[in-house]
Order: sequence, then structure tokens, then C-alpha cells
Amino acid sequence: MAFFNGGSRALVEILTSSERPMPVDHTFFELGSVRYHVQASASDPENVYLSISTPSLSHEASTSTCLPEFTLQEVRKMYHKFAEIVEPAREGYALTLKLNFSGLTRPKDRARAVRQVSLLQSIVLGSQLKHLLGSLGSSGATKLVYNHRDPFFVSRTPGKINAIFPMRFRDDTDVAVATSFFQELQDAGSSYAKAPKCSWSAIPPPELRGESVQHLTTNGGFVSFDIFERHVKRKRAAKTAWILLNFQAYVKYHIKCTRNYIQSRMRKRQESLAEVIQNARLRGGQDKKKLQVRKKSKRRLFSLGKAKKLQKGFRSVIDGLRRLRLRIRVKALDRFRRCFVMPKLATKKHDYLRLGA
Repeated sequence: MAFFNGGSRALVEILTSSERPMPVDHTFFELGSVRYHVQASASDPENVYLSISTPSLSHEASTSTCLPEFTLQEVRKMYHKFAEIVEPAREGYALTLKLNFSGLTRPKDRARAVRQVSLLQSIVLGSQLKHLLGSLGSSGATKLVYNHRDPFFVSRTPGKINAIFPMRFRDDTDVAVATSFFQELQDAGSSYAKAPKCSWSAIPPPELRGESVQHLTTNGGFVSFDIFERHVKRKRAAKTAWILLNFQAYVKYHIKCTRNYIQSRMRKRQESLAEVIQNARLRGGQDKKKLQVRKKSKRRLFSLGKAKKLQKGFRSVIDGLRRLRLRIRVKALDRFRRCFVMPKLATKKHDYLRLGA
């Protein structure tokens, strides 16, 4: 699972920095209920004391800080090359280890050992869950409390182990996202033969009959995984246990990421729409200005054309008047014109007067 691996990043950083001869004394928490304490002195830099306190996996959520013997055996088997168990453990802690990396000369081997130490919590919880799964009876379900707010149940049936998770969420949006995720997980699990079969139901499964109503009241339904023997063999047991213990936390992490993704997409969509509207407004203003300019230019062209038409009309009228060759007669001047009529002279040769006769 992304960001839900069994290694502690803070523990890796502290153990890597403790290679230098300087005193170290750190106390920090992880996942709300897991507490670490790392101590090293400058006079003895080769030995680093690591203490861990983690909740016990039991249906009663026992507050005892002592780890069972099978868990201690698993820790000895894992870290026998560079660590040993200190008894009794530091006060207030369930386990204390004395780490000595001086025998690891190569930096590569030391880095691998530090990574193995960072898996201490998953090894402790995985061994407990593996033991509980192996000691389950054939009837009824066992309640496991890793997180007091989100317990889950395990039950044994012939050939497999059922892990049942009641899912509870705060609001309806988380319920909708989780329901979609469970349906996709159910479809994806059925397509892989080696993966545990996943099923989701809005009602309690038959394995939880007889449980109290408080544990069966959910708004997100029930998610079940069918775990077979091949899923808890050798190194797979710790990984399977760690995934089961952090499944509910992973679902909440997925819902949070999905909501952030949806909100970011909505925010980008809103910004793009706002940009489109702003561009439309600017473009509309520019188009309006262009339209006004076009109207003004059309008016100017119309006025010029009208003036040209008028000028052409005036010219045609003047030309018509010039071509008009009719005389303008005034009746009152006719008599005056007759007085000044000159006699016509004869133009023929035989019509002239003889003055000497």
C-alpha cells in the first residue's frame, strides 16, 4: 500500500544519523499509539538501545506492555545478527533491543539492517496476528482492536480465514467515495486468482451473527477478505498481517486523496470557465467597438454617396439647361421688335432699282 509500508521513516533517519559519535535520545510516536525511544551515548556509540510500545492485538485490547513468547522468538529470529533483546525492557515499553552494527563493515549491509529494524512494529504485530489466525476456533468471530475507533473481526471457516471490516465514515461524501472504491476493489479482486477475494455488503455477513448492535451499526457497509493458507506462509504472513491492520487507515487515506483530487479538478474547471467568460467579455467589448466603427464608416460612406448623387443630379440639370436651345419670348416686346424690322433686300439680279432713268 502506498505510504503504508511497515518501515518507520523517522526510525531510519535517526539510526542513520547515529553513525556519528554523538549522544542520541529521541522519543516519538507513530500512528497515534506506537511509541519509540532511541538512546545512544557518545562514550559507547556502537550500541544503540531501541524501545517500542505498541498495542496488543486482542479482542479486549489489553493494556499489558509484555509481549508474548512467540513474538519474542520471531524478533530474535529476525535480528539475531546485529541485535539482542534486553530484559527487562525499558519502563513503559514492551520491548527493548540492543543494536550493534559494528560487525557490518559494508555500508550496503548496514543500510539493509537499518531497514530491517524499521520494520519492527510490523514484525511484532504480524506475529501476533499470525498466532491469532492460527489459534482461531471453527465457530464464531474474534474481535481485534488495533485502533480503538475501528475494530475488525476474523473468523475461520473450512479452508480459509475471513477478515471482516465494519466501515464507518463521518459524512455522506465519504460514504459515496468509499462505496465506489469498494465496488472497484471487489471487481479487481475477482480478476486476480492469487489475490484474496474481496466482497462488500451493506448488511452484516453471516459470520457476525450474535455480535452486539454497536459493532454492527455502520454507514459504509462491511468489507470481507478471504485469506487462504498461501497468504500466510513464511514471509507473506507479516505482509498480509500489516495490510489487514492498516486497511481501514488506507481507505480513509484514499478517500482524502480522492476528495482533494475532485476539489482540485473543480477548482481548475472553475478557473477555466472564469477565463472563458472574461475573454468573452473582452471580445464582446472589442466586437462592439468594431461594430460602432463599422456603423460610423457606413454612415460616412452613405453621406458621401448621397452628396455624389446630388452633385451628379445638379450636373445633369445644368447640362439639360445648357442643351435647351428654345428662345424665351416676352409678349410685351413684340410691338417694339416690329418697329425695328428692317426691309429685306432683294438678292436677285433683276430686282435692283435703276436710279438714272
